Amino acid sequence: MIDAGFEPDFNHAVLEEVQVASAKTRDLGGGSNNKDLRDLLWSSIDNTTSRDLDQLEYAEAMPTGEVRLLIGIADVDAFVAKGSAIDQRAEQNCTSVYTGVKTFAMLPEELSTDLTSLVANEDRRAIVTEMVVASDGTANSAAIYPANIRSHAKLSYEVIGDWLDGKTPTPEVVKSVPGLEEQLKLQHQTAGHLGEFRKEHGSIELGTIESTPVVDDSGRVVELAVTEQNAARDLIANFMIGANVAMAKFLEDKGVPSLRRVVRTPKYWSRIVEIAAEVGEQLPATPDSRALAEFLQRRKTADPVHFPDLSLAVVKSLGPGEYEVQMPGEEGEGHFGLAVDDYTHATAPNRRYADLVTQRLVKAALANEPPPYQGNELKEIAKRCTEREDAARKVQRKMRKVAAALLLRNQIGQQFEAIVTGVSEKGTYARIISPPVDGRVMRGEQGLRVGEKTRVRLLSTDPERGFIDFARA
Repeated sequence: MIDAGFEPDFNHAVLEEVQVASAKTRDLGGGSNNKDLRDLLWSSIDNTTSRDLDQLEYAEAMPTGEVRLLIGIADVDAFVAKGSAIDQRAEQNCTSVYTGVKTFAMLPEELSTDLTSLVANEDRRAIVTEMVVASDGTANSAAIYPANIRSHAKLSYEVIGDWLDGKTPTPEVVKSVPGLEEQLKLQHQTAGHLGEFRKEHGSIELGTIESTPVVDDSGRVVELAVTEQNAARDLIANFMIGANVAMAKFLEDKGVPSLRRVVRTPKYWSRIVEIAAEVGEQLPATPDSRALAEFLQRRKTADPVHFPDLSLAVVKSLGPGEYEVQMPGEEGEGHFGLAVDDYTHATAPNRRYADLVTQRLVKAALANEPPPYQGNELKEIAKRCTEREDAARKVQRKMRKVAAALLLRNQIGQQFEAIVTGVSEKGTYARIISPPVDGRVMRGEQGLRVGEKTRVRLLSTDPERGFIDFARA
């Protein structure tokens, strides 16, 4: 963390402010103008271990056949004043860093996992985005307002995903809350409509392998858990995209500057065309997100084993997401991967500084007050958030490599089924199937081609550097 320019700890000034915040703000008196929506059947879906809960969801069927969808986002700004010591520390790191072994939170734990976390059975302040979703996936009549809300259940992606995917019966945690089963089924249906609408407009579905180190009580790495995409993850993704689009449009309509999350039209589209040609497919010569989305869907069906590697190659050619400032009246770049023109980050203010900044812009606009940030100030924040997010990814990637090397260090000489993931002048690389670990093929690599299945033998590991070396078996 330190090598990557992060501050891993909180200074004395931050801790003093946390004490003050903890003492004064457990009641909702400061939100006296907020709508009282605590009786609605709110719930959260997140990782099993997550404690920094940013969002709650609620859906209600309407007589017209449409669905009234509410997304509640934790009002972090109510506890973290602009320019405070806590705020300055948050701006320093810009993001929480999840290494699997340890989480380096952007905000002190007393805030991120308690006062500003939408934990179950506690009254909390939130900024609510309300929209009406039709069966064709169009979302209209968005309203944004402060509210007091209360979560009735903390749910996990794994448990709810398996149930919604038809793999398990209704979970006890769902049955224990009256009405929650019907509520979640309505949310699932609504999210599906939103997702299908975006797919029709060219939203890209990728499938890279994401693994997280799992450690026992003594700190020993015992496995690499692979994140499986499921209906619960899709539900939250579709809802959060909808909320982020609504927030961006709200700020644009109010005529105030905003922080946008953009993925530009790919500079390296020609490389994506080449990738498609390598598997016998043809893409247009000019960037076309719908054509790319349809190509990826066909490949996922035809060759699911190699789809993660195809996805990774496409991701590298698309280029990273970044933050930029959109001033009133300007045309935005949009988000090529999501096929939307207006997109911000607003749904995770506990763990992303850009989202906290957006929340302040939204709250000022709601109160008809001047924006709390000027254009040049926002541009510096956008630049910093982009740079820090890239640094966080490098820390997380390095820690995954370190964890993988630790996991395999007692298996020298063992053989594994593998897929070749890279061949260049820099070397030949392969990923073993189980556990999903990448390494360099140091012996017998001649003649190997990307995408080829092979068998490798583990030669050595270097946990400190995160190096893993294989030989062709």
